[in-house]
Amino acid sequence: MSVTVPSLRAVDRLEVFVVVDNVLDLLSTVPSTVTPEGPNLVQAGMKELTGSCLCCAAWGLSLVVTAHVGSTRHTVLFDAGPEAYAFERNAQRLGVDLGSIESVVLSHGHFDHAGGLPQALRMIKATNGGRDVPMHVNPGMFDKRAFMLADGRVLPLGDVPSVEELTAAGGAVVNASEARTLLEDMFFVSGEIARVTPYEKGLPQQFHRADDGSWVPDPLVMDERYLAVHVRDRGLVVFSACSHAGIVNVLKDAAGRFPSVPLHAAMGGLHLSGPFNEQWIDDTVRDIQALGLKRLVPGHCTGWRATQALVRALGDVVVPGAVGQLHRFGQEG
Repeated sequence: MSVTVPSLRAVDRLEVFVVVDNVLDLLSTVPSTVTPEGPNLVQAGMKELTGSCLCCAAWGLSLVVTAHVGSTRHTVLFDAGPEAYAFERNAQRLGVDLGSIESVVLSHGHFDHAGGLPQALRMIKATNGGRDVPMHVNPGMFDKRAFMLADGRVLPLGDVPSVEELTAAGGAVVNASEARTLLEDMFFVSGEIARVTPYEKGLPQQFHRADDGSWVPDPLVMDERYLAVHVRDRGLVVFSACSHAGIVNVLKDAAGRFPSVPLHAAMGGLHLSGPFNEQWIDDTVRDIQALGLKRLVPGHCTGWRATQALVRALGDVVVPGAVGQLHRFGQEG
């Protein structure tokens, strides 16, 4: 059933700090709309280039997304990486203004996106004057999950912090499935993502624990959500943290939600790595080409094979993500 949400307000510009990702890349050249880790560390006060001053890479993703309209700005934290250390270390070294974060959004119920949330909430509350922070989740994110190994054994995944844990850490938890806009309608959090492509099949190896204690196939990760922002004179910038729904399904869903706004960019994990998901790299690249994106920032779980295929097909449209980068969209970007 379609859910009516307020219109998404166009913003003048958008800034995105990559606080956690799998990749470190201090040296590669980037477009003028991207500032790499080194200059951001210097801006934050680094006095000597040494290992203790650098960010760390970790399996997961965390983005700090700031939207500007005139003199008004609002900031959302989208995921917080796999555990406290990576988020805390990187946010501190990059000088991220944690006190400016007004809402937190969890993309889906996997530890590599949720494990750092309690520490992130504590750090935000410690720097914002002691206010609880709206923490957006949905009920499906809290299922106990596992992967079925090739030999038939079940490997449980680490739990997502509970509503009680998130609340104790400073989250004002909003636990609802519906789509919504946040912060003066500058950000859109999706509802359930429609599966329309024939080839994007989620995580075939994923199971969840049923009420009777058995493990039940759970390949589609239906709790996954994306974040979107409408950048004036550009179009939709879509943040998909892991794309278990399939990045083409994600982008088609966003385009269907806002048919009068062109797709401009996508950023995040595209989950095209691993023996299951690598099978649909070619189909994904073909369909992404047809969508006409002007910028694609693959990170986290995209994988090197898919990244290479995307670069071959799209050229400079692709800017691989890395820890510590600052990406800009709108006006100059």
